[in-house]
Amino acid sequence: LQKVHVLPQTVLYIADAETFSGHEECHEQKKARKRNSKETAVALEKLLPKRCQVLGLVTPGIVVTPMGSSSNQPQEIEEGEAGFALLFPKIDGVKIHTFHFSKDLKNRVFDESKFAEAGLKNNPDLRVVLLFGYNSWKSGATRFLHQIVNPLNEKSIILAGGQVESFTSLTSENTSAQPGDACGVVGLAFSGPQIQSATVLLDQDVADERTAEAAMQRLKAASIPEHNTIGFMFACVGRGYRHYKTKRNMEADAFRKFFPNIPLFGFFGHGEIGCDRIVTGNFVLRECNDIKDDLLHGYTTVMTLIHLGSTK
Repeated sequence: LQKVHVLPQTVLYIADAETFSGHEECHEQKKARKRNSKETAVALEKLLPKRCQVLGLVTPGIVVTPMGSSSNQPQEIEEGEAGFALLFPKIDGVKIHTFHFSKDLKNRVFDESKFAEAGLKNNPDLRVVLLFGYNSWKSGATRFLHQIVNPLNEKSIILAGGQVESFTSLTSENTSAQPGDACGVVGLAFSGPQIQSATVLLDQDVADERTAEAAMQRLKAASIPEHNTIGFMFACVGRGYRHYKTKRNMEADAFRKFFPNIPLFGFFGHGEIGCDRIVTGNFVLRECNDIKDDLLHGYTTVMTLIHLGSTK
């Protein structure tokens, strides 16, 4: 952070599982030992301001746009160690905050009053919610995710995200329950009247360059301003080069063709959250599908644009 002149208030960092569970040399025992994910998280978060909200995720693969690259070509990294961190400073007219809901083993019904406490209900400025389920293999995890997603499935809010392997952040709200003890949902909420956003869903039938680019054309048609905008890609681990017959980086390349100046970030996970949905500047929703939105998917990709308003 030595060259950072504007300190971050909110940080989202995502790394693949190999990065967080790799090996490091242990000098006392003269041999390599497996790193603990908490140790890696602590070391990383010590670099950030103490009052900074931090959300850290571990996923099977990463989508990242290297900001130091002159070409800024987004990359789908499905194997090997990789990660990124998005540092959000204070932005006039925009509020970004983290939230965390863990499954209560004693109660089958989720207490929806927690939504208001987290700023996800009774908040007229709420525009975008990025949701990430963890420990999806646990009993009751899918039902719990439905209990979180369904009440938030409003036409005026963009919902996007997916199932990750775990979360490592030590500064998320409500971290009394350790990630390994239960399943739950963490995320980021974006509030502010100037925020604009859109998502498109690439379903299983999108399996070649032509159909991938057609999905990006739908996203382009949303007319989201490209300046001060971030792209997110949440894809199934079953997609990528396996789905596109060994051709790598297909969806990231299709995104860049239509959005050459918007950086793209995201991950490969175990389930996707999202649909075709657009919230425009005058806050009028236009949908590509007339049927009831189904937000939980498998073997798909969700592409999302979030515009944070004009910069002075």
